[in-house]
Amino acid sequence: MNGHAGVAVIMETVTEPRSRRRMSGSERREQLIRISRTLFAEKGFDGTSIEEIAATAQVSKPVVYEHFGGKEGVYAVVVDREMQKLLGMITEALSATHSLIKLERAALALLRYIEESSEGFRILVRDSHAASGTGTFASLISEIASQVEDVLADEFASRGYDPKLAPMYAQMLVGMVALTGQWWLDVRKPGREEVAAHLVNLAWNGLTGLNPDPAITVTSRELSLPSKPRPSEKELRELEKAREKELKEAEKIRQRELKEAEKARVRELRERERLLKEAEKAREREEKIRQREARLAERAARLGQADQPE
Repeated sequence: MNGHAGVAVIMETVTEPRSRRRMSGSERREQLIRISRTLFAEKGFDGTSIEEIAATAQVSKPVVYEHFGGKEGVYAVVVDREMQKLLGMITEALSATHSLIKLERAALALLRYIEESSEGFRILVRDSHAASGTGTFASLISEIASQVEDVLADEFASRGYDPKLAPMYAQMLVGMVALTGQWWLDVRKPGREEVAAHLVNLAWNGLTGLNPDPAITVTSRELSLPSKPRPSEKELRELEKAREKELKEAEKIRQRELKEAEKARVRELRERERLLKEAEKAREREEKIRQREARLAERAARLGQADQPE
């Protein structure tokens, strides 16, 4: 190999990796966001430094400052992206027609976000740092609750409940789902659909009407599977109609069971009242007999005294 050829080879080996590392401004920005997201999820806002972000990205600190102005800037971008992603998934879930399916899909959406974006969820629930502006977990819950509030207000009005109570119930429902999500973030058992089914079981049926073996409806399960293509609008409408019919039938059965239970309770109360009345009559008869016997004994005593010689 002559000297010129050797220099050419050396130049080639030196310039190739440099050309591969060269990024555009937007690519560098996305790289810094990805790295910062991982570090914030692992160490929190206070535990992460600009030096660490720059070193992990193999750039100088001024590059990070140039893109974001500082650690607060990149943190705000990371939090905003996570909030928008989660809000988008919840909003889509609440577009269903039936309230039960809305609840199922909202629970599934949150759990799917936790499953697919664990780092992002850790950031949202971990710091709630002032650098995020409005991007705190509390504000996220509030935004989701405001959407659920509209759904509940309509549902309450149709069922004769006071729509003014919808904001309170919205906070209850969203808080229950969100706190369960925080718990599930680390344990990951049971599986996503089973957790969602039990959440909906409690929210929909209440403690007194819990289903011992709850399951997500077929409609919601089909939509939650990422491997299957999304059904067409026509198919969705048909699924919704079929599920609404199924729910109406289930509601009729439930109402019939409630009526039967109420009739049985009324019969039991009437039987109890009858037994109480009979017991009261028996006590009255015993009291009359006792009083008659007392009078007879008193009369006998007087007669006995009259028969005695003076």
